[in-house]
Amino acid sequence: MIMLGNIIIGHKGTDTTGWRNPSNWLMATVSDANGIQLTALMTPPHNITLYATDNEIKPTVIDCLINGLENREIPGVMSEKALAEYFAHEYTVRKGLTFATVMDQRIYELTTVNPDIKQFGVVRLLEEKDMPFFPYWVESFHAAESYGKTEMPVPQDAGHYTHQILTKKLYVFEDNGVPVSMAGYTRTLQTAIGVAFVYTPPYYRKKGYATSCVAQISQMALDKGFAKCVLYTDLANPTSNSIYQKIGYVPICDSLMLKFE
Repeated sequence: MIMLGNIIIGHKGTDTTGWRNPSNWLMATVSDANGIQLTALMTPPHNITLYATDNEIKPTVIDCLINGLENREIPGVMSEKALAEYFAHEYTVRKGLTFATVMDQRIYELTTVNPDIKQFGVVRLLEEKDMPFFPYWVESFHAAESYGKTEMPVPQDAGHYTHQILTKKLYVFEDNGVPVSMAGYTRTLQTAIGVAFVYTPPYYRKKGYATSCVAQISQMALDKGFAKCVLYTDLANPTSNSIYQKIGYVPICDSLMLKFE
């Protein structure tokens, strides 16, 4: 989903800021007589993302890719766990580097929302009126996502945040008219949609806000015709993993984000 979703974003070209500019991307496949065996996409400054066809790791195919990357600087890799570890080992041995885990992840998918989940509050699209708090929530979300950091930059430029409003993919959850949580959609495929940006300020947590919010936007996606919702979690956060499973998300596989040093 990340690879195909990013390519769709780049092809649309409606936002070419930062990593979204395809002119800076690395896109590659490795093939043999049986067809494509490995697909790679890197959107600098992010890690290279890999998918081995049918999740089958072939050493000669990985070796071919590494040969082809000889003149490219690769900051790290994100992929299904076994593939990420294998590629990282082979790449760093050849380059005289080491690698370390940035995030131990799990991928979930949902096809039916648990009907027993308590749903309350109101979910609505993010609007211009939310700008007094929304940029701070976004930065807090990214700080927490970046390995538990508690410090975040103070937003200075409204442009990036107003663009997110225009995408109409982010939702604010209100309890008695008060914004208390948010969640939204990321990459969109024909049959699946990604769920992300799940954030509740610390002083509003443990009240069921995120659970109700995610359950509602997941159901909204299914009602729109998507067959499934997909999300990533950080295995270091047992709370979020527990919440998603209660909603109806089922583990599919583990993923690793590794950095090269």
